Amino acid sequence: MKSKNHIPTLNTVLSPSLLHLYDISNSIVVIIDILRATSTIATALFNGAKEIIPVESVAECIKLGRQIDVITAGERDGQIAEGLQYGNTPFQYDAEFIKGKTLVLTTTNGTKLLHMALKANAKGIITGSFCNLSAVCDYLSNQNKNVMLACAGWKNRINIEDSLFAGAVINRIKNNFEVNCDASQISETLYLEAKEDPFTFLKEKNASHYHRLMRFGLEKDIRYCLSEDSANILSIFVNGRLVAS
Repeated sequence: MKSKNHIPTLNTVLSPSLLHLYDISNSIVVIIDILRATSTIATALFNGAKEIIPVESVAECIKLGRQIDVITAGERDGQIAEGLQYGNTPFQYDAEFIKGKTLVLTTTNGTKLLHMALKANAKGIITGSFCNLSAVCDYLSNQNKNVMLACAGWKNRINIEDSLFAGAVINRIKNNFEVNCDASQISETLYLEAKEDPFTFLKEKNASHYHRLMRFGLEKDIRYCLSEDSANILSIFVNGRLVAS
């Protein structure tokens, strides 16, 4: 039996503004942006995208689009960013469209957080969504390394849906980790209350991003992004790109 000192730790940050409080150089960081970046990433890779290049700015996305043969996509404030071809909805990236192609993606919160983790020398980076929940949990359980569940939130503010996903992961894998983290306890408690019907939970709790996307007529996106294992593939960051593993 392993001693407690050899059990990896699991922590949660509910906002990117809290990431700097932790040393993540020895942790696998799970980037969580449920509505919708990490759900779109999982879906595109599941449907056969060659790779996804996450970038911080719209300008960088456009620049890459001029230099190499890629699809440029992204959003700001929930809508397609000016100058880009496509947005951040999973339904745009079906197999017929995305198979074998490279997607360059920039989003308001998720891709920004990924680059923050990269600059903080994360040991490894994957992306997590309800769409690939089982793949994420299986990977983290098998790695036997420290884990940081990093919620993208909304412009450094905490949001409900990312916290729910963190709670879902914790609920599944906590027995393999030392969990001494109030944010993790909060997230699991929230998930246990919401898990039977997360869409209705977001609605009843007046979740800010729920209302933001509903105003754009994106109920279908929300429901898809809250469904488990609809694109159950591991998305891992390697050499500047997210690839399926």
